[in-house]
Amino acid sequence: MKLLDERLWSLFKRHWRQTLTYWSVFFSFGLCIAFLGPTILDLRCQTQSTLQQITLVFFSQQFFLMVGSSMGGLFRKTLLSSLSALFSCTLIISIVFAIIPLCHHVVLLSIAMAIAGKAMGVIDTIANLQLVKLYQKDSAIFLQALHFFIGLGALVSPLVADPFLAEGSCVLSANSSANSTSDLEHLRSSLVGQGATLHNISQYPLHIEGVVITRVSYAFWIMALINLPVPAAVLALMYYERLLPCCRNSHGLLDRDSLSSMSPAADSGQGHGSVFGCCNPAKLRGRPATFFILHALGGAILFITDGIIGSYAGFVYTYAVSPPLLMGHKAAGYLDSIFWASITAGRLASIYLSYRYTAPRLLSFSLVGVILVQCLLMIFYTSTVFLFIGTCMLGLCISSVFPSMLAYTEDILDYKGCATTVLVTSASTGEMILQLLVGLVIHSQGSYAFLLSCTISSFIGFCLFLLLLYVQHIHRSCSSDSSENTDMKEKPKTGSS
Repeated sequence: MKLLDERLWSLFKRHWRQTLTYWSVFFSFGLCIAFLGPTILDLRCQTQSTLQQITLVFFSQQFFLMVGSSMGGLFRKTLLSSLSALFSCTLIISIVFAIIPLCHHVVLLSIAMAIAGKAMGVIDTIANLQLVKLYQKDSAIFLQALHFFIGLGALVSPLVADPFLAEGSCVLSANSSANSTSDLEHLRSSLVGQGATLHNISQYPLHIEGVVITRVSYAFWIMALINLPVPAAVLALMYYERLLPCCRNSHGLLDRDSLSSMSPAADSGQGHGSVFGCCNPAKLRGRPATFFILHALGGAILFITDGIIGSYAGFVYTYAVSPPLLMGHKAAGYLDSIFWASITAGRLASIYLSYRYTAPRLLSFSLVGVILVQCLLMIFYTSTVFLFIGTCMLGLCISSVFPSMLAYTEDILDYKGCATTVLVTSASTGEMILQLLVGLVIHSQGSYAFLLSCTISSFIGFCLFLLLLYVQHIHRSCSSDSSENTDMKEKPKTGSS
């Protein structure tokens, strides 16, 4: 145990600059992903648009996040391209924060959020790729810490925005009264679900014409300043690695790790790239069928689990204020914050758990825990107390699935496939699509269908994981047989020489 501690600490000391930089980049990711829900009504006032129009910015961000995730692997050819992409994307996020207050039309705001979403997707893929590449079989612990910083950024963002949110109507119309504070809180919490529940809140009149009174611009400018140290950290790492133009002519340009990451030989051994690059027939020739099935199963599991996270965060408020619970708007509004706080706490705890337990065991406990919590939520569906307890337990259980699955799948495939790009893209796609599907089911079948949909998804995810374990066993057998056949063919050659 002590030797393992020393080995991990030695690895961290060897790569501490890169590791801390990638962690800070994910803080930037979390900062950007969480601000839109609380500020959406103030942005509606700023753009003087309807609720239906303003919720288009949710789709714009999520869709281009998926696009950026699929393209992020294109930038991993060299360390230079990876860090250049991270620097550009984190700087873009600060610029987007700064220009959002200047977007007085919903189309301009949607374009800004599309740019930010694409930058977030690239960050998501590259940071995961580079950490897996640095630590390989020991990457699980460092990936858990990486994803903890998403939660940290997601907690900071609403706290910064809250003091600047309008307490009354931010568009004052001469011929009507302002909305009450409780109505506005209800609208904000409902819109976390990306506008899929607009049919439930259409009775609240929101005026377009009138005098716009909002101070939300200050929140975005503060977040732009908070985020600026992140691109500065990436730039400092580029300087340390002698990747800046002013430093390239000096001797001893890169250390051994950087040289290996930039060399063609190192890159040819790993097929990471965009999702489309992973389909290159030349790279896939000779791979066993299990190689492709493992990619598909890993992506499907994260499609479902990240979809559950997005769906639960988006619709737990709608479920709480609907029959039979009929919770007050203020109390129900805490559920989403509790859920994300428990995910952040769970990822912090998983840093230690990943050290003590293997990824398959941790994934088994997590997925079984998700199913049990979902079943208990369905059994005690009339209890407001258990809804708070279950929300906290669900966040703790599901928090470690993504980093553990990423580390485990890459380990199965010996870090030679496109697993990271496929898994990250699948997760972002699931978060967008499954949330939309659950919203449609709630609209047609009622709020209880929310719990039923998440429970069924949890069972499907666990069954896919069991299938992954079975296919992994077959894949290891195929790989060992293949290596034995290769050795048998090489032995006669050795003897004749």
